[in-house]
Amino acid sequence: MPSALPVYSIVPFAAMLLAIAVCPLWTPHWWESNRNKLVVACALGLPVAGFYAARHPHVLLDTVQDYVSFMLLLTALYVIAGGIRLTGDLRATPLVNTTFLATGSVLASFLGTTGAAMLLIRPVLQTNHERTRVTHTVVFFIFLVANIGGLLTPLGDPPLFLGYLEGVPFTWTFRLLPHWLFTVLVLLLIYFVWDSIEYGREPAPALARDIAEREPLRLEGTLNFVWLAGVLLAVAFLRAPWREALILALTGLSLWQTPRAVHRANEFSPHPMIEVAVLFLGIFVTMIPALELLRTRGGALGVREPWQFFWATGTLSSFLDNAPTYLTFLALGQGLQLPDEVVGVPHAILAAISVGAVFMGANTYIGNAPNFMVKAIAEATRVRMPSFFAYMLYSGGILLPVFAAVTWLFFRT
Repeated sequence: MPSALPVYSIVPFAAMLLAIAVCPLWTPHWWESNRNKLVVACALGLPVAGFYAARHPHVLLDTVQDYVSFMLLLTALYVIAGGIRLTGDLRATPLVNTTFLATGSVLASFLGTTGAAMLLIRPVLQTNHERTRVTHTVVFFIFLVANIGGLLTPLGDPPLFLGYLEGVPFTWTFRLLPHWLFTVLVLLLIYFVWDSIEYGREPAPALARDIAEREPLRLEGTLNFVWLAGVLLAVAFLRAPWREALILALTGLSLWQTPRAVHRANEFSPHPMIEVAVLFLGIFVTMIPALELLRTRGGALGVREPWQFFWATGTLSSFLDNAPTYLTFLALGQGLQLPDEVVGVPHAILAAISVGAVFMGANTYIGNAPNFMVKAIAEATRVRMPSFFAYMLYSGGILLPVFAAVTWLFFRT
């Protein structure tokens, strides 16, 4: 591997991230096609792949292996969670809604943020469909279930699994329990107070319908929890290729054993996973030179303290995909030659990168994949969701003060 690649070698990576951030807003119809995404990924990734295949094939091979492991886990979580269906219509009281959000915050670390969000968003919307004030509930659902809740295991959010593939121990993320607990509890408290105020403003007929139209919760596809436990054990205790073989087998069992009616009711489709596979193919390949440059020249950027890593990682994760952002700043930390406590960086630096990548994916609709999914499902049930910039007013007013408190509590120099 060369000790100093030219700076222009990061252009394909920057262009790939720019395409992911801009195209959904600039050319949404064209970008909907996975074929068009594949064209972009190949156009930007093939020159990099060709260079490394010719000069450093082992680096390209390692990247391909990481990509396969990454995609197998995401596919397994998507398929298994897609085979679980929760239905029902409870009274939409502030306590019930807060309990939904708290439960989703826990499940996100074990089903993944996408799996937990897809499992719970429809029951939440069904429970609240009699109410007239629902937007704030969906916004907090995105904050907690689609993002912040997924901090505690490598299954929770894609950047944490990439860290696991880089050598972070499976149980290391348990160190982040104080960060998770503080943030989740604060946001749940804010939500409960907010929803209590909104509940008091509901018209009397809406509350009467909410009381009259109740249906007990019903869970289908429970066998998938067995397959999910198998995936958790595989990631925790096995190494490649046995880990990937078992995950693939459990995914196949889930598809085979889950009734088709459950998949149809969940609107289960391979399209989202094909989209993720195409985009991450381009990301994994184009980011190779960017990571190498950060490892060799990262000290020149001036980012050295935990609070700087938290906000730098988080800011980029708000607008770019948080998985490559995590690896980018991990490489930067490794290039600073700081004490090697875990994968070449101090524990405090890795904690700041991890929390920043996971938490601040909630700052915008494009910060994490489930955000747009939840928005689309809510709008399909006639919930009026905020626009892109209006959503940022929510996140700026609610999340940024909480993240400032997280900085003061956990990442002060």
